[in-house]
Amino acid sequence: MIDSPVFFSGIGGSGMLPLASIVRAGGAKVSGSDRSLDAGRTPEKFDYLRSLGIQLFPQDGSGLQEGMTLVTSAAVEPTVPDVVRAKELGLSHLARPEFLARLLNSAQRSVAVGGTSGKSTVTGMIGWILHACHRQPTVMNGAVMKNFVTPSAPFASALVGDPELFVSEVDESDGSITLYKPEVAVLTNISLDHKEMAELRSLFAAFLLRARKAVVNLDDPETRAMADVVPADHRLSYGFDSPGADFMGKDLQLEAGGATFALEAEGERYDVRLAMPGRHNASNALAAIAAAGVLGVRIEDAVAALGRFEGLRRRLETVGEAGDVTVIDDFAHNPDKIDATLSTLRAQPGRLLIMFQPHGYGPLAKMGDELARSFATGMAPDDRLYLPDPVYHGGTVERTRGSDWLAEQVNGAERQAEHIPDRAAIADALVAEARPGDRIVIMGARDDTLIDFARELIARMAETHSA
Repeated sequence: MIDSPVFFSGIGGSGMLPLASIVRAGGAKVSGSDRSLDAGRTPEKFDYLRSLGIQLFPQDGSGLQEGMTLVTSAAVEPTVPDVVRAKELGLSHLARPEFLARLLNSAQRSVAVGGTSGKSTVTGMIGWILHACHRQPTVMNGAVMKNFVTPSAPFASALVGDPELFVSEVDESDGSITLYKPEVAVLTNISLDHKEMAELRSLFAAFLLRARKAVVNLDDPETRAMADVVPADHRLSYGFDSPGADFMGKDLQLEAGGATFALEAEGERYDVRLAMPGRHNASNALAAIAAAGVLGVRIEDAVAALGRFEGLRRRLETVGEAGDVTVIDDFAHNPDKIDATLSTLRAQPGRLLIMFQPHGYGPLAKMGDELARSFATGMAPDDRLYLPDPVYHGGTVERTRGSDWLAEQVNGAERQAEHIPDRAAIADALVAEARPGDRIVIMGARDDTLIDFARELIARMAETHSA
């Protein structure tokens, strides 16, 4: 139970909106601000927050009052007026992960899902399994879970249930994964993203050791090495290529709209069918089944539930089709995610026309070489990559390496890439270039308008096709 009113600065963020929703549903008074609200971006998201009884203010400090607790997202800098005003009032100030950790760590039963990629999907899968098995979990996710979307809850990235059964994805990007002490810690994979590998290894090892039970992916070399630091009686393993895994996947069949495989666990064999494509999602399913089992869910019940799991928004989501051209929206933004997305798409016929919007100048500086390599190896010679300028909403980040640099690297690897700063011009290029059988893929993170861009493309192509 949250006693004091809570003010979320940056409330529209993917990690803030579901957290605010959970706190509000628990009966606390919740309010917030966001610079996207001030700029008039994604108004429907803020309408949804208002529908929950959350009052919104400009991000100018005017919403802060005595007795409040201020919670800020990573995008909110110390100079933002909300933070300045909170300091003047002497308010308690917590970063989003600190606040989330209090909720998760206080629950009697909890699952924290970490890793470079797949954590939102695994979190959604576990949440759906528990919900389908009438366990009434509270789920904190960074993506909209399609199974829970309703007309009154279009942004269902949270599921409100029993606060004593708490499932959440947890982030390592700012080192805050050290705050969580879950009953079950799931680790999907480790690859270069926000931090250097040596630091990531240290963070994730400590994360696993703090849990009562660690669920680890033996197919990933880094997490396989990490498994060795966990005592055998505190560890469950899963994988497709790892003999000896506790949850062993076999006979994987990848289809255009899903996957099937056999699961061998606890001396039994189960047939699993997913409505989500890609080997990576089959691996995610193994993780979810294992974690749910720690909480007492029978494997056969978890398998049955996953057959009805619809997936997440912006995770290889087919937005629509026009003129025999399919438009797909995807959250891929780091090398590992891009590799998985391109591998899944390339397994099916059709040229790829990709718009990748880098999610910031900082990520380009840190992992630009790896991003270029992912596109160079994942694209076919006739695929095309269009790059707008990176996401930038202000701040002090260094902007020396941009999308023009990334285009040069991909072109240098004999793949087709073009930097076009303006997204509207990219839309023109995509509509002009698209031919029947092509797939247009919109990729990127930290920008809720990417789905709108995808929908507008479909509308334009439909109009062109009918003319």
